[in-house]
Amino acid sequence: MKTRTTRRHFLRHSTLTGAALLLLPRSKLAFAADANSKLNVAAIGIGGQGAGNINNISGLGVNIVALCDVDQKYAAETFKKFPQAKTFTDFRRMLDQMDKQIDAVVVSTPDHTHAIAAVAAMNRGKHVYCEKPLARTVHEARVMRETALRTKVVTQMGNQGSAEKKLRRAVELAWGGVIGEVREAHVWFDGGNGPQKRPADNPPAPETLSWDLWLGPAPERPYNSCYLPGKWRGWRAFGSGIVGDFGCHTGNIMFRALKLDQLWHHAAERKPDKLIIRVEAKPSEVDEEGYPNSSRAVLSFPARGELPPVKVTIYAKERPSEELMLGFPQGRWGDLLVGAKGSIYSENPWNTGYVLLPEKKFEYFEGGPPETLPRSRGHHREWVDACKGEGKTFSGFEIGGPLTEVMQLANLATLSEGSLDYDIVSGRILNSERANQLIHRPYRQGWTLG
Repeated sequence: MKTRTTRRHFLRHSTLTGAALLLLPRSKLAFAADANSKLNVAAIGIGGQGAGNINNISGLGVNIVALCDVDQKYAAETFKKFPQAKTFTDFRRMLDQMDKQIDAVVVSTPDHTHAIAAVAAMNRGKHVYCEKPLARTVHEARVMRETALRTKVVTQMGNQGSAEKKLRRAVELAWGGVIGEVREAHVWFDGGNGPQKRPADNPPAPETLSWDLWLGPAPERPYNSCYLPGKWRGWRAFGSGIVGDFGCHTGNIMFRALKLDQLWHHAAERKPDKLIIRVEAKPSEVDEEGYPNSSRAVLSFPARGELPPVKVTIYAKERPSEELMLGFPQGRWGDLLVGAKGSIYSENPWNTGYVLLPEKKFEYFEGGPPETLPRSRGHHREWVDACKGEGKTFSGFEIGGPLTEVMQLANLATLSEGSLDYDIVSGRILNSERANQLIHRPYRQGWTLG
């Protein structure tokens, strides 16, 4: 049967599917398991997105045994919802006290505490689900991938669109040569963040908030409501800006279709002398506290097996040339693969839909390569099933780590002039010691990555 993909159908499908990702209902019938085989799950960061993750996972036949949050008021509803769970404000104490009672951990804290919490859990042999981006720095993302490989625990990064069949089909079409050889790709986001200026006033922190624990490894600074809740994303000390926040969503098809993760596998297995990604950014302004209003970063990747070198341009607030759209209206968000025979474009921020371009050429496209990727039973369910030895996750840290590294490299480059040579083998920037210092930042005393 021939299927005509029009813009109206494409946008409608993308919008509905994207909405479904954000409003996933709980279902007590979703995962049937004997009580003796249920996972004991702990959660770190349980307000906002953390509450959503716990609600989804709790409906899949698991025991929520421990909950940790530094903000008692923000987390109150989730604490109330799971009265049987032990409560904590410091995840380190939770892991120490309940080590033998926990099988798996969900991390949904601000970006700057993702790595220390997830690595601590993995080193104790706990399976980990961690929100995107995996980490705030290039080095942290690298350590998370390496730790997951060493400990052999089950991992999943929280880019929920990975479970969508449309995303997986778009990847299969690219792998199958439908759009031909790809040497160029573009990822863009609707908006930037803008520079930040530290506030002059120092009001007391709310009594329900442990500000010192919220800071975690970040350099000490006075509390101010300009940082939370949610507003931390625009500060480099805590968040990753729009590029980090949505890069692991909107750049998902691009990263998988181009098999960029193979570079990290190659570096680990064959250990070449070096393997370089070249990156150069053009920000609207340079700001060490926050992120630029707009930016454009070009990353040049070497060949991956039979796949040729490719340039990926990542935009915040800016967009690529409309000529690349081949007559199709350019959306506010975009993930565009430009091939020799056509293009694959996803406008949905979560990559849950796609269209083949030029639209007229592929108007009645059908068939294509066979399905080679497994179809998902649900993003959170994949992780729970895999923790119990049933199947594998699709967005484990072996791919989530490199994807996060790429987005954080784009962020890092907005603080540097000229092109930077990032070596995947050593995890260092080879041609700028100043930029190399930004690969990772020192932690406060009492906080370690390991």
